[in-house]
Amino acid sequence: MKFKLFGAVLTTITAFIVNTAHAEVGAKQSDAAQFQNHQEQIGEPAGAAKPSAQQVIQNWKAKPKEVAQTMIQKYGQPDEVTSQRLVWHDKGPWKETELVNEEIEHNFPKPHQDMLKQTVLLQVPTEKLQDLAEYDGSVIVDRTPGEISARCDKEEMNFLALNLAHDIIQGKRSASESRDFYAKTVMAFMKGDKHPYTQGLQFQPMRAAQAATPDEPSPIIQEKAGAPLEQKE
Repeated sequence: MKFKLFGAVLTTITAFIVNTAHAEVGAKQSDAAQFQNHQEQIGEPAGAAKPSAQQVIQNWKAKPKEVAQTMIQKYGQPDEVTSQRLVWHDKGPWKETELVNEEIEHNFPKPHQDMLKQTVLLQVPTEKLQDLAEYDGSVIVDRTPGEISARCDKEEMNFLALNLAHDIIQGKRSASESRDFYAKTVMAFMKGDKHPYTQGLQFQPMRAAQAATPDEPSPIIQEKAGAPLEQKE
């Protein structure tokens, strides 16, 4: 009798262990299937190796593809690769170089398409923001992290744009004077005359701590030690 009882208990325990193991395997398979479905939904087949930059740009538009080849030759393989975007971090004088498979229409100083955005660290005073906006809409300021970017179709033109932006910030040129200088320099560049402003930055980018402008807390919102935020009406 005791042996029969022991055998019944052993059989029950064994069945429980087997059923639990099957349930765990089923859950893992379900998770794997869900992950595979997610990858397929975002265009990344499960188990597929990430494509190289050269593979990605094969299907790009002509001009972004040309710029990509130039940037890869100069700075090597990008640090980030997606189907529509290549990014290099801390290459050359740039904090970031971003190239997108887009052709953004820009008519200054002559009609062309923007796709190459390059960024440096530089603090921009608020009183200079209007001047920079009037100078070139493809010069982009992000004051909180202390970044200023230029976007064009050539690195040389980004050098030119940011060198003139720096002149404006330093009070050396007005927005109008910078636009005239930019246009004349581009005309000369097209004839083979490469001004120093097109060959590299003529200023030293700042460090992150120097360039950043984290702003100030609002006096409307005050936080007392050990007390929740109070809101004044």
